[in-house]
Amino acid sequence: MEFLGDQGRDVVIIKDFLKNGNLFFIGPQTSIGNMYLGPYYYYLISPALLIANYNPVGPAVFIALLSILTAYLIYYYSKVWFGIAVGLIASFLYAVSPTVIKYSNFSWNPNIMPIFALLFIYFLYKTFELKKYHFLIYSVLAFIMCLNSHYLALALIIPGVIYFLYQSFWLIRVRSPDRFHLFKYSLIALALFLISLTPQILFDIKHQGQNIQAITNFFTKRETTVNIKFYKSIPNLWPLFNQVNTSLLAAKDSAIGLFISILFLLGLVFTYWQFFRLKHPRLSILTLSIIWYFSGLLSLGLYKQHIYDHYFGFLFPVVFILFGLVIHTLWSTRYLKIVAITLFFLSAYSLIVNNPFRYPPNQQLHNVQSIVNFIIDRSVDQPFNFALLAKQNYDPPYQYFLSEYQAPVYTLHDRMTDQLFVVCEPWQIDCNPINNPQWEIAAFGWAKITDQWDFQSVKIYRLVHYLD
Repeated sequence: MEFLGDQGRDVVIIKDFLKNGNLFFIGPQTSIGNMYLGPYYYYLISPALLIANYNPVGPAVFIALLSILTAYLIYYYSKVWFGIAVGLIASFLYAVSPTVIKYSNFSWNPNIMPIFALLFIYFLYKTFELKKYHFLIYSVLAFIMCLNSHYLALALIIPGVIYFLYQSFWLIRVRSPDRFHLFKYSLIALALFLISLTPQILFDIKHQGQNIQAITNFFTKRETTVNIKFYKSIPNLWPLFNQVNTSLLAAKDSAIGLFISILFLLGLVFTYWQFFRLKHPRLSILTLSIIWYFSGLLSLGLYKQHIYDHYFGFLFPVVFILFGLVIHTLWSTRYLKIVAITLFFLSAYSLIVNNPFRYPPNQQLHNVQSIVNFIIDRSVDQPFNFALLAKQNYDPPYQYFLSEYQAPVYTLHDRMTDQLFVVCEPWQIDCNPINNPQWEIAAFGWAKITDQWDFQSVKIYRLVHYLD
C-alpha cells in the first residue's frame, strides 16, 4: 500500500472525527485550483479505520475489497449484457492490469471512481430497460460518490444526459404512462443530488464562498487549465485513446499499446456495425458504452495539463468491457479469429509480465512507523518540534504516528521547544535544514545541527537553538 501525504492527511482528519466528533463538510483538496471535493469519501472509509483500531491499513483493505468487487461487477454486467465470454475476458484483464492494481491497494479518493462510475451507468441503463424508474435514485447516489472522488466525474454527465434525454423523449413521444413515473423519480433524484451538496454549501457560507470562488476561477481563468470549446479536444482523441489503452491494456508498453489501440478501434467499428446490421438487442448498451468511453476522452482532451492515470479512473471499467466485446466479436467471425487471439494474448502477456506483485513492496507505512519510533527514542522523552523536507510528500503520515505513539511533539504554532527533528527524504532535493526557508524550520530560528543519522533511506537531523 502507498502511505504518503494524502493518506496521512485523510487518516488524521478521520481520526479526529471518530475520536472527537469533529464533522467534516469538505473532502480532499484538488491538486490544481485550490478546490475541495465533497466529504463523502471520508465518511465512506471511516468505518474501516475504526474497525482496524486506527491502523491506516484498514482503509487500504477496504479499497482493495471494493476493487475486487469492481472486477466481479465487470464480469457480471458484461455477462448480462454481452455474454459470459465477454465477462470472463474483461474481468480477467481488469484483474491483472498493473495500472488497475496500482490504484486498488491503497486508500485514496480517486481509487473509488471505477466502481461508482460503473454503478452509475448500470443503474441508468436498468432504469429504462426494466422500466424501474426508482433506479434513477441509485444512479444518482453512485454519481454523487463519483463526484466526491474526483471532479473529472463531471465527464459522466455527457453519456448520462444523452441517454436520459433520448429515452425520455421516446417515452413522451409515444405518450407512455411511464413518463409520469419517470418525471416523479427524476425530481427525487435531482433533489437528492442538490441535498448532497449541503455540506459544501455550509462550508462556503462559513468561509465566504472559498470553494465556489475557486471552482469559478478554475473554469473562467483557464489559460493553463481547461478549454471549454469541445471541438478543440477532437485532435486529442486519438492520442488519449492510445494513452488510455496503452496504460490499461498494455502495461504502458508503447509499441504493444499502439498496436492494440489500432486493432481495438477497428474492431470496435466492426463490432458496432455487426450489432447495428443484425439489430442486436444489446445495441443500446453498446451505444451507451461507446458514448461513455469517447465522451470521456473528449472531456479529458479539454484539460491542458498532463493526464495522469487516475484522471481516467471513470473509464477503467468501460475500456475492459468494450475490449472484451471486441475480442469476442472477432472470435465469432470466421476469418478474424487470429486477430482476436492476437489481441487477447498480446494484452494478457503484457499485463502479466509487468504485474507489480513481481517486485518487493515499498514498505512506506512500516518505514514511517520506524522513523517515528527512532525520533521518539532520540528525543529522550523531551518535547520537540518536527519538520519534513521532501519534494513530493508532506508530513501528515509522520504527524499521524507521532500522535498515535503519544510523542511529546508540538507544532510551532503551539510551542517552540528546545529541539527540532527534521526528516529529509533525499530524492531530488538538497538535504540542508540550516537556513532552509520552509516555515516549520525557519520559524524555529537560528539553529545548529547536533546530530545526523541515515535511517530507512532518509536523513534525520536534530537541531537546537544556536546561541552566540
